[in-house]
Parts: sequence; structure tokens; C-alpha cells
Amino acid sequence: MLAPGSVIGILGGGQLGRMLALAAAEMGMDVHVFAPDANSPAFRVAAQHTCAPYVNLEAVERFAQACDVVTLEFENVPLVTAQAVEATGVPLRPGVKALEVAQDRLIEKQFFQNLGAETVPIAAVDSLADLQAGAQAVGLPAILKTRREGYDGKGQLRLQPGADLSAAYDTLQKRPAILEGYAPFVREFSVIVARGVDGAMQAYEAAENVHEGGILRTSTVPGGMGARSLARGVQIAQQAAEALGYIGVLAVEFFELADGKILVNECAPRVHNSGHWTQDGCATSQFSQHIRAISGWPLAVPDRHADVMMLNVIGAAAEDWTHHLDHPHAHLHYYGKNQWRDGRKMAHINLLKNKS
Repeated sequence: MLAPGSVIGILGGGQLGRMLALAAAEMGMDVHVFAPDANSPAFRVAAQHTCAPYVNLEAVERFAQACDVVTLEFENVPLVTAQAVEATGVPLRPGVKALEVAQDRLIEKQFFQNLGAETVPIAAVDSLADLQAGAQAVGLPAILKTRREGYDGKGQLRLQPGADLSAAYDTLQKRPAILEGYAPFVREFSVIVARGVDGAMQAYEAAENVHEGGILRTSTVPGGMGARSLARGVQIAQQAAEALGYIGVLAVEFFELADGKILVNECAPRVHNSGHWTQDGCATSQFSQHIRAISGWPLAVPDRHADVMMLNVIGAAAEDWTHHLDHPHAHLHYYGKNQWRDGRKMAHINLLKNKS
């Protein structure tokens, strides 16, 4: 169990790293952030930072050796970087296995299928012929996604019946891809679980999510999901954490169908945008819970004390956010980014009601 005054290393300097650093500081921990961007928002709230490319493995090793434990704020940290941390003997939580699963959409879907969870029909695409065969097997409409590095709607195309498959494949620059069948869902939701060093787990109440243009717009708790869907979602998320030997906070996103069946969409081996509501609507935020987990502390019980809608402030909306503060229980979390651009998450606002 790490004592206050220990050093938490964070790979990644974005808003998630910033909020992790703030949570760690409240627990008496010093934070050392490693990121390649000199303007990283997390740098400004960390005790120490290293600005270097992730593939500068000598810098990574020095960073790790200066920390008592290392975690990450996004899943696209290069595997060689994660492996370099583990090679120093400093704990990396979560570990390389979680990254290997989450960084490849095909491996990720197969991982959940092997757990007995259902997903949309899928087809691996490594050539135009694969795409053509996959379109026949999966059916159109479908979504063609790069297997790696896509997020917030990037690296994917929606294919309608009659689509020019050759042009679509060229648009993704013929990179390894996955074709995912259409899910006739009635809503999207996510389950966030934490797993400690001792294997104990705690699950947060699931949030109903609304996306616009592939980017999360709102998360609402409680959502409209059925009890059977919620129970199965928590079961799957906990099975995934157990199978990965996971330590920290893990998010799993689902589609709920009209008949109550749920399909796994994807997972994130980190704190998650749809869990931001926990900062103001819950006894323990996902960020504090993650720091507790990776530090070997007992997990807190994440009881919810208010109904919450989390609203992302995206792009130009950052210039017109003040009207939300007229709400008597509005809590603004601004990320400290220097300028807005289309699709960029600048802040979020937690709107609370029915407070206990």
C-alpha cells in the first residue's frame, strides 16, 4: 500500500491525466506526468513532468524509475513504452495485457466473445477482397473501422447498401480494419468498474450515453436501461477485469437492444468520459477510485447521492459555457486547453438534481 508522499506516474498529459493528478494530490500523492506535448493540460497541475516522445525509451525508463507506480490516461500509449516501464520493475497498472486488447478492435471484440459476451457481427479486413466478403457476411449498413488508433469517430466510415467498397478501403488508406455490423440499439450505456490489487471490485452505476458525430455529448445517471441489461453489463465488465488481471478503473461500453439484449461495443483501460459524473454525483469519483486501486488502497464504495447529467463542452461551445452555470447545481470542470477546435473536448459540466 503506497503512503501519502509516494509518486504516481501518469503516461499521457490530457484532461484525464489532469483530473487523475488532481485526485492524487488530494490523497497526498505527488504526480509525475510523461507526455510529448509541451502544452499538456496535466503538466500544470503535476508536481513533476517529463516532456519527451513516448518512443524515447531512455526517457521512459528514467521517468518510471522516479515513480512508485505508473498508470496511463489513454489506451494508445505505444506497447513498447508500456513494456519499457514494466522492464524497470516499477508496477504498471493496468498492464500491457489490457493495452494489447484495447488497442486492436478485432482482438478486443474476440476477447469479449471469448468471455461469452455478445457483439455485433464482425469481419477482419486486410484486403479489398476481405471487405467484399465481409460485406456479404455481415451485411450493410455496417461500419468500417481501422483496427488501431481510432477514437471519437475518427478512423471509421459508415457503409450503406450499394457503397463503393474500393473507395471506402482507400479512404482508410488500406490499413488493417474491421467491419462491424449494424446494431439496432435503443440506447448506449457504459459500466465502469474498479479492481484493486487484492482482486476486490466495485462497480459504478451505469450511465446512459448520447453521442453526436461519434463524440460523447451527454451521460445521464440514472439511465433508462432495464435491470437485466444493467446486471449483465456489470457481470461482463467484472469478467473482463478479472480475465485481464486488471488493476484500476475499466470502462466497458454497450448497446442495449429493444428486447433487452446487450452487445459489447468497446472497452477503455482507463478512467472514462462517461464516468465524469462521479466527480460531483458520487461518494468517490472514478479518478480517486483509480488512484486508490493502483496504490493498493482499499476501494471505496461508490454510492451515488444525486441524479446527474454530464454535458461535454466541445469545440466552439467553450466560448459560450457560462449559461450552464445558471443551474443551481452546475459544476464546471475546465481542462485548461489553450484553444478550441472542432470536435475538441474543452470541459464538462455536471448538472445535479434530486440531491440527497
